[in-house]
Parts: sequence; structure tokens; C-alpha cells
Amino acid sequence: MGNLRGWRGVLRRNIRAWSWRGIALGVACATPLAAAAAQRDAQGHAWWRHAVFYEVYPRSFGDANNDGLGDLSGITQHLDYLRDLGVDAIWITPCYPSPQVDFGYDVSDYENIAPEYGSLADFDRLQAEAKKRGIRIIFDFVVNHTSDKHPWFLESQASRTNAKRDWYVWRDGKGPTQPPNNWTSIFGGSAWQYDRATQQYYYHAFYPEQPDLNWRNPAVETAMLDVTRWWYTRGVSGFRLDAVNTLFEDPGLRDNPTVPGRNAYGDQNQVRKYDDNLPENHRVLRELRKVTDAHDAVLIGETWTDDVQQLKAYYGANHDEVHMPMDLMFTGLGRVPGGHQRLDAPTFRRHVAAMEASGEWPVYVVSNHDIPRVATRFADGRHDDAIAKAIGAFYLTLRGTPVMYYGEELGMQNNDPQRKEDVRDPIGIKGWPTEKGRDGERTPMQWTAAPDAGFNTGAKPWLPVPPSARTHNAQTEGQDSSSVLSLYKAVLKLRHENPAVREGGYVPLNEGDPNVMSYLRRYRDAAVLVVINMSGEDRTATFDLSAQGLRGAAGRPIIQSAASGDLSSVKLGPYGIFIADVKTAP
Repeated sequence: MGNLRGWRGVLRRNIRAWSWRGIALGVACATPLAAAAAQRDAQGHAWWRHAVFYEVYPRSFGDANNDGLGDLSGITQHLDYLRDLGVDAIWITPCYPSPQVDFGYDVSDYENIAPEYGSLADFDRLQAEAKKRGIRIIFDFVVNHTSDKHPWFLESQASRTNAKRDWYVWRDGKGPTQPPNNWTSIFGGSAWQYDRATQQYYYHAFYPEQPDLNWRNPAVETAMLDVTRWWYTRGVSGFRLDAVNTLFEDPGLRDNPTVPGRNAYGDQNQVRKYDDNLPENHRVLRELRKVTDAHDAVLIGETWTDDVQQLKAYYGANHDEVHMPMDLMFTGLGRVPGGHQRLDAPTFRRHVAAMEASGEWPVYVVSNHDIPRVATRFADGRHDDAIAKAIGAFYLTLRGTPVMYYGEELGMQNNDPQRKEDVRDPIGIKGWPTEKGRDGERTPMQWTAAPDAGFNTGAKPWLPVPPSARTHNAQTEGQDSSSVLSLYKAVLKLRHENPAVREGGYVPLNEGDPNVMSYLRRYRDAAVLVVINMSGEDRTATFDLSAQGLRGAAGRPIIQSAASGDLSSVKLGPYGIFIADVKTAP
């Protein structure tokens, strides 16, 4: 969930390419170091700083009871795979009881498990089994709103004078049929829903079935902080905070400025000046942080921002807000006319430089459950696997913490519905055909080449498995040293074991090269050179590392798809990769 307006207004789902291309890896794959699960690493950093996070969409990961929907036991069954991949923490999207209007982001009970996903006993088993493997559990916390079926809202809706009326944002309209202002829902239409019984409007930044909590009410804050304490006691290691930029609205309810054009739902475009990213958000985040730090846990923010400075604010002026505000700007880099994206070295170079200049610890994301899969967005139909590997090798070797999305490591692509009657996501139902919804990036995890991709043992999955599962699945790719999965395993192994990649600074190289992204990761006497060809043509990169105090001739390739690995002339095929240890000069 989050501010998808800008993203989906640009990217359309018309990209269909399933070609396969492999590269050779110069390293065997292994599991991450057990030390990665320690509370603090050898340098005294908190555990999350160098962890690899992995988002699991529970409806789609594994269906243990064979009813067509994924469940918590299905996640438990695949923990060995996650451990062997190199995952340190899994973020599970909402699995609380819910009417499922927005597939769990409409919560009706914050302190239980939805029966379709299992039970609290199933969660306890998942937690215990994950702990045995050095994997932490992160829960999704829907902080902005509840379901309209939550007991809090049912009481709030009952009358104007009940004790929970002010737990939500209720206002009089401008007239009998006019909402309080011009604010629009992120999911289309007015952000105000009229309640005939009490003759007032309530505010909903998302669906009408997702009324916004009134975070200006101290009782709401207390209740929500208590929810986090309840789950921390149960064993979770942190929360991903959903839609944190929408917690507060302008108390004066001033109209948002309008701009030319209309969105996929036909609404007049707006600048969300008065209902998004308000300063009051930060005080609440500081309170959540206090509770979280008391449990040595982590807060991850779904932070949709316009620039790096706005993102920086979510860390807190005293680093007392969100530990890990996600850099979701990263998902939109390289856009070209028509909504596609392409790897563009200068664009990525500038963005990484801006993050480095911020002085913060970056949190890079390339895919999630709300935006099309990265392998689809960048596919060219000829080099799809090579592009998927190049993206993985790039962002997983940057300074910072990565948050992966399930199946990304396989090169999974979108499988978008082609008919409105096949759409499950309400966004797609409402916005069709301009907006096809998010079903395409939420299809079942591709475990095997079986008809249902090993998701279950025969029941029809809740979303169809794409044809690409026959070639892009964990079983097949696990046996192929040139697969996307093998590349991801190799790079994640490098992250865990090499101090330069784990701890080191970022040093850009050859900054004038328009096609090849090159940089060093340096830590004390350790240095790793990363070279990524971001073009579909053969390229050659040359390096004189003497200014860095490094002896270039001593480079030892670790991972490569390069035709030549001599540091004086690294020859790269289309979207080729070269990663090498470089020794410091004596």
C-alpha cells in the first residue's frame, strides 16, 4: 500500500517478455554466516544494518493446506530455502483477521491471525522454526487505518457521542451532498464517505472500507503502541510501517491544489499538500521508535517521498524515528516514455550519490507487492535474465540494506490479467482498463516446473501461475549455475562474508561513462570492485586504481560474466557483471 499515483500513472502493464539468458558465476554458493543473526555485529552495529530482508506475500508463497491460498505453514515449509538463499529476516505482509477488501490491509483485529492463514499456534511454530535458522520475523503494521469492520470503528460509527467517535476522522460536509473538501482517495474517488445514520463524513485515504484512524487522539496512539508491544512479546523482531506518510491530515481541511490532467479513475490530479507527509507524522514515529528500541527490534517505513531530503527526515533529526525508511524512489529510476524502464548508469549514479551525500544508511528496494516486478519493468525481450542479474548484482552490492521481494531472485515477471472478469485486486476492477491492478506482481511463488509451480498439491491457486514458471522456478534454477537464482545466492554470500561489501564505503569510479556503472566498496584493507554494464551492447571498462592506493593487477574475480577480467581492460557483454577483490598496495 502507499502512494501509487505517480508510479502507476507512468507505468502501464504492456510488457511481455519471457526470454532466458544465463551467465557464468565464478563462485560457489553457500548459506549466510550465523553471525548475521546476532544482536550486534563485530563493529557494534545493530543486527538489521547488514541483514538481508525478504518480503513474503503470504497468500502467494506456499499453500500448505492445499486450499488455493498461501498460509503461515506454507512459509514454514520453505524456511530452508530462505536460509540457503541468504535471507536474515522475512517481512510478512498482513495476516491479521480482515474482510480482505484490500487483501489484509483492512485489519479487523490486530492481535490475531486470519483463519485463512492459520492460527496463533501456526505463527508460534513459524517463529520458532525461523529462529532455529537465524531468520527473524517482521510483521506488517497497518498504522494509518483499520477495517470498517474493526470493533473500534463499529463503535465509532454507532453515534456522534460514543467514546470512540474521535478515534476516526469525522467531519460535517459543506452541504447535504458535498464532502468537507476536495481530497481524493489514493484508490480513486472522494476521500470522504457519508454515513447516513450519523449524518457526517469519515475520511479514508484508501478504500471507504479503510477508515483513517485519528492519530491526534492520544487514546489511538496508546492503543496502537500496545499492539506493537503485544507482538514484540510474541517474538516479532520489528514492523514494516504501512503508509506512514498519511497518518495526519490538515486540521483545517484545506483543499489540495489541483493540477492539469486526470488519474486512472477519472479524478482531477492534485498536489497532496494537506493530506500527505505532514510534520506531525514524525512525533508518532518517535513514539513507535521508543517502544521498538526497548525490544531491540526494527522499524521499516513505507516512505513514498519526492526527494532524498524528504526521505532523510524519516530517519529523524536525532536518528530517533524509522530505522529503515525504504528508498522507494529507487523503484522509479530509468523511466522512459511509454512507462517502461531501462538501466541508465548516469541516472543510477546520481541517485546513489545523493543517498551517499545524505549521510544516512540507505534501504534499497526494487520490487514489492504494489508495483510491477522489476524483471518486467526493465525487460527488453532479448536479455531479460541478464538484466535481472545486473539489477541484483548492482543493488545488492551497494552500501545499505536491501529489501527483496519474493521471486525476485528467480527473475519472476508479472502475469497481468487480460480480462476484467479475471481481476481480483479492487484497484484493477475499479480502474480497468487503464489500471489493471496489482494481481500481476502477486502471483504464486514459482517453486517447481509443475502445473501449479509447486505452490500446492493440486488446488487451483488464487491467482494463475504464469507460463514462465516452467523455466523460472527454484528447483530448476537451483540446478543451473548460470541462473538468476545462482547469481543472487553468490551475491548474497558475498554480502555476508566480505567485509568490504558488508561494511565498506562507496567509491564511484569512471563517473563519465554513460553505459557502465563502476564503483569500489572499501573497508580497511579490503576492497571490492563492482562493474555493471547497463547497456545491451558489448562494452569495455578500464581502471587505474593507483589513485585509490590499490594495485589493479592484483584483482581476483569473484563473480563475473565478463569476457575478460583484466582490470586494465574489463570486457563486458550486454548487461555483463564483473566483481573482483582488489588488494591494497604494499
